[in-house]
Amino acid sequence: MVAIAESVPKPAPRFQFILDRRDVLGSLMVAPAILYVLLLVGVPFLMAVYYSLSAYTIYDPSWSFVGLSNFEDIIEDPTFRQTLYNTFIFTFGSQILGLILGKFGAFLLLRPFPGRKIVRALIILPWVVPIALATVAWQWMFDSLYSVINWTLIAMGIVTRDEAPNWLGTPELAMLAVIVVNAWRFFPFAIVIFLAGITAVPQDVIDAATVDGAGFWRRNYQIILPMILPIMTIGVVFGIVFTFTDLSIVYLMTQGGPIGATSVLGFAGFQTGIVSGDVSHGAAISVFMLPLLLIVVVTMLRFIRRREI
Repeated sequence: MVAIAESVPKPAPRFQFILDRRDVLGSLMVAPAILYVLLLVGVPFLMAVYYSLSAYTIYDPSWSFVGLSNFEDIIEDPTFRQTLYNTFIFTFGSQILGLILGKFGAFLLLRPFPGRKIVRALIILPWVVPIALATVAWQWMFDSLYSVINWTLIAMGIVTRDEAPNWLGTPELAMLAVIVVNAWRFFPFAIVIFLAGITAVPQDVIDAATVDGAGFWRRNYQIILPMILPIMTIGVVFGIVFTFTDLSIVYLMTQGGPIGATSVLGFAGFQTGIVSGDVSHGAAISVFMLPLLLIVVVTMLRFIRRREI
């Protein structure tokens, strides 16, 4: 009688056992993103801190430690204080306007109408169009001579040709112009946030409120808005961080003018550190944004936590 030898399974490679572990596999998947953030954000941030504590300029590249004197210099500068004020106005003004437009846009897109899917696709265009291209278009719309906005106001009889506003030449109007452009960029993101939050509200809750006699505004502000407030706050946090550190719109539209009326921290840091060559003070202006953003983000996250509790 011939004995049949049983086949002995080959031992699996050690590498395969390592990849079967969930914690190891998860770390390997996340590692490229962490490395990307460290190289793109971490290294430049450490270099900014390094230069902000020195007297480094492109004319005198020798590094010498000066402590916090660069921060004292920029805080004592009235131009910097005006820039800081402009940054808050630009950030929160555009966020509030973008949220208002996004909320009404979300309610309109929730209603069925012909071509709603096409409109939902087109509404994302301000968010995906290259900022340089969009800003050039807006710059033409706000031009002092060829402004389509002014020509519309003149054609409607609201203003005369002599009374047509100089949008980018008047300090208050220039700030309003950059706020409008940034809100135009932000409101598609706000629409997506509101759509996600409103569709997540249980329909039973809205129906019960309607049966109890709650009208549109009461359902909106006493039921829907408190329920989607955590989602909306997260979106606002991202919007504030991106807007507070942005310089593209100001750089392309107004160059910080007129008379520094639209200069923001990102633009001031670029002008001081790169254009003027004063790297140490430019780095100090850039690093100055970190504690301000940290306070805003921590405050809003604590607010969300309290709402969830």
